[in-house]
Amino acid sequence: MSSKHQVIFYPVGNGDTTQIVLALGRRILFDFCHRYKAEDEATPEIDLNKRLKADLAAVDRDYFDVVAFTHADADHISGSTEFFELQHAARYQGDGRIKIRQLWVPAAMLLEEATREQQSEEFVLLRQEARHRLLEGRDILVFSKPQALMDWLEPLLRARGESPSARDHLFVDAGTLVPGFSLAVDEVEFFCHSPFIKHCDDGDIIRNSAALVFNVRFEVDGAYYDYLEVGDAEYGDMEEIVEISRYHGNEDRLEWDLFNIPHHCSYRALADEKGDQETTPTPLVKDLLRKGRADSYIVSCSKPVPDIAESYHQTQPPHIQARKAYERYLREVGGRSFLVTMEEPNAYKPQPIVFDIERGGVTWQRATTLGAAAIIAARPPRAGRG
Repeated sequence: MSSKHQVIFYPVGNGDTTQIVLALGRRILFDFCHRYKAEDEATPEIDLNKRLKADLAAVDRDYFDVVAFTHADADHISGSTEFFELQHAARYQGDGRIKIRQLWVPAAMLLEEATREQQSEEFVLLRQEARHRLLEGRDILVFSKPQALMDWLEPLLRARGESPSARDHLFVDAGTLVPGFSLAVDEVEFFCHSPFIKHCDDGDIIRNSAALVFNVRFEVDGAYYDYLEVGDAEYGDMEEIVEISRYHGNEDRLEWDLFNIPHHCSYRALADEKGDQETTPTPLVKDLLRKGRADSYIVSCSKPVPDIAESYHQTQPPHIQARKAYERYLREVGGRSFLVTMEEPNAYKPQPIVFDIERGGVTWQRATTLGAAAIIAARPPRAGRG
């Protein structure tokens, strides 16, 4: 029987929560944004707590294999410290909390001394949890190994009678594969594009630049399909990823069948200027957009992006000018659809956007207004890249 993986995007407004469900059952959650107002069924945002717990209960689980926080902005961690079990203190355990078998965080999340406005209680708790797991040497991977973090960690290890290098196996560098997953065993691998050491060692930490960015490569029956999972990167960060990938011969890791675009369809992920009608991406960002394969999809984790007069003057994302740019390049590569999490199947009661990755490619399981699902394929499935 052919394998089937899934990638699921949840409608949480201008926020991010995405789940990967692998064919063999392992589950990886990227970010967590529970809107407490969503517990009122009259609101369009999904009740994320209820939905995820129901999904796990259906497969007799009380844990995710991996929970990855791309960075510590509120729209990526909201509600997480009430939903997940935290190992560093008993008060955050039990009582139906969902366990995290392995936590993935950027190094910035352990180091960051945020401003008072950014230093939410949740951020402080997650930073404490990540520091605890790293010091204990279990159930965590930290992405990039800046000297500033080692200056904090090494004295603590010496005080415990351990070698300063005792936690080296828990760090993952940009440009490498994440340990613990492989195409041979799991039919998936995670290639880390970012963050880089300089994001923490070159002065002030900028959360968006120091966020996690991955190429996720799935294998089904000998064919490969690629998913770009991007935090709230800006265009300069994306340019750097393109340049470095080319320099190191990893340009294939820029290709995509599915692209979770940065920062809720902000024009700042494309260029410095929004443009009147349409954003013009910088040359390197254009190159990345042209890496999309035929039949590919772009997903914007955001509020609706209507093409109406008021949208062209909107300051905060999503930006209609950015949407038009993404749609232009999606058409150029022969892609299928630009999807917005808060628009499917409608803006009144959106449902998770679900993609099946199986023999023949990436297929959108389109939810209908009646709650059923219909497979959407604009053209016959392709054979994929062998």
